[in-house]
Amino acid sequence: MIIVDTALAKRAAAGKPVRVGMVGAGFMAKGVALQIKHHTPGMELVAIANRTLGNAREVYAEAGIPDVVEVESAAQLEENIRQGKYSITSDAMQLCQAEGIDAILEVTGAVELGAHVAMEAIHYGKHVIMMNAEVDGTIGPILKVYADKAGVVFTNVDGDQPGVIMNLYRYVKSIGMKPVLCGNIKGLHDPYRNPTTQEGFAKRWGQNPAMVTSFADGTKISFEQAIVANGTGMRVARRGMLGPHAPQGANIRESVNLFPLEELTEGPGIVDYVVGIAEPAGGVFVLATQDNPTQQHYLNYYKMGEGPLYCFYTPYHLCHLEVPLTIARAVLFQDAALAPLDKPYVEVVAAAKTDLKAGQTIDGIGHYMTYGLCENADVTAKERLLPMGLAEGCVLKRDIPKDQVLTYDDVVLPEGRLVDALREEQNAYFAATDEESRNKALRHQHQAETPV
Repeated sequence: MIIVDTALAKRAAAGKPVRVGMVGAGFMAKGVALQIKHHTPGMELVAIANRTLGNAREVYAEAGIPDVVEVESAAQLEENIRQGKYSITSDAMQLCQAEGIDAILEVTGAVELGAHVAMEAIHYGKHVIMMNAEVDGTIGPILKVYADKAGVVFTNVDGDQPGVIMNLYRYVKSIGMKPVLCGNIKGLHDPYRNPTTQEGFAKRWGQNPAMVTSFADGTKISFEQAIVANGTGMRVARRGMLGPHAPQGANIRESVNLFPLEELTEGPGIVDYVVGIAEPAGGVFVLATQDNPTQQHYLNYYKMGEGPLYCFYTPYHLCHLEVPLTIARAVLFQDAALAPLDKPYVEVVAAAKTDLKAGQTIDGIGHYMTYGLCENADVTAKERLLPMGLAEGCVLKRDIPKDQVLTYDDVVLPEGRLVDALREEQNAYFAATDEESRNKALRHQHQAETPV
C-alpha cells in the first residue's frame, strides 16, 4: 500500500493518471466510481460501458460527475480522453479497443459478456481487472495464458475476499509460515435460497436479488474459493468444502479446532469456509504451520498459541474501496493481486437446487434452478461435471433430482458461445504435455495477441 500510494501520487503530480475503463454500472460499480473520483489521486475513470446507458450516466452522476458524453466509436472515445472528458457507451468493446485506456475493470457478473471483454482487452494490450468471479472461476486459467502471451496483467481484485485472502496468504508465506488453509467467513449458507427469499435483503441494500442469492446459496463463495485455490495450488477436502459451523459466540481464532488436522497438513492445503463466527463478523483467515521449535516458542510468546495451527485473519473486506489499489498494482508494478497458477486446481460445478425436468432451460446464477459447489479439477474432468459458469441457457436432456450434480451428458449447450470455446481450449491446453500441443489448443490466439 505504501508503495502504491506513493506511485499514484507521482502520477498525479506529473499529470499522467492511470486511466481506467469500467464495464458494468451496478452496485459495486457505483462504489468504485466514487472511490476513484474522490479518493484515488493519480487515477481517472475515463469511461463506463453498460448495456443500459442511463445506469452508466447515473454511476458518474452519483460520483459527482454530471457532464458525460455518449460515444459511438472507439475513435470518438479516444478523442474524449485526449480532451479530458468522461464517456459512456453501450458497447463495451469500445473501451477495450480505445487507445488511452490502461486497464479494463470488469464488474458485470455476466459470464459470456465477461469472456468477450477479457479477450478483447487482452487483444488490445490492456490489463484486465476482474470483479467477475464467475468468469475467473470458469475460464480464468486460460485467460491468464492469453494475458501472459500478450504481456498484460490478468487479476482478480483486492478488497473482495479472494484478493484479501491472497494478500494474507502472501504475507503469511513471507514471514516463514506454511499456509495450509485459506478460509472465508460466512454468516449464512443455504443452497436453496432464491431471488424470492432474498428480495427483501436485496431491496434494503440496493442490490440485485439474483446476486445476493448467489451469496446465500453458496455459489459465490464457491467461485471465490476456487479462484483462491487456482492462485495457490490448494484443493478442497471434499465436494462443496467442509464448511463447519462455529460454536455460538466463537472467535475466528477457534477455527484451528474446526478442521481435521490431517486434511490440512497432508498435501498442498485446502480452501474452505466457516459459518457463524461471532468475531469478526466478516473477513478472511489463513491457517498456517511452523515446524521450527524456536519459532514456535516465539509465536506462543506473541500470543499466537502453541500450535500446530496458527490463525491469521483480516477482520474485513472492503471491496470497492481497495479496487483502485489493485488497478494501480497491475498498471504500475505488473503485480496481480490474484491470478491463476499453472493449471486449474478447483472448479465450480452445478447442482440442482430443486427437482429439474427434461426440456427445461437452466436459468442464471443465483436464480431458482442450480447452485454451485467446489470440486477438485481432476474429479471434474474425470466425471465430466458441468461447470456452473456454463450452466445458464443449457437445455436438460433428462430429469435431474434435487442436489444431484449435473454433467455435460445431462444437457445441450447453447450454440456459439465464446465461453464454451474458451473452456474447451482450457481443457485441451492444460491436458497437453508439450508446448506445441498447448499452442495448437489456443484457437483464439490470433485474437488475443496485442496489435502492433
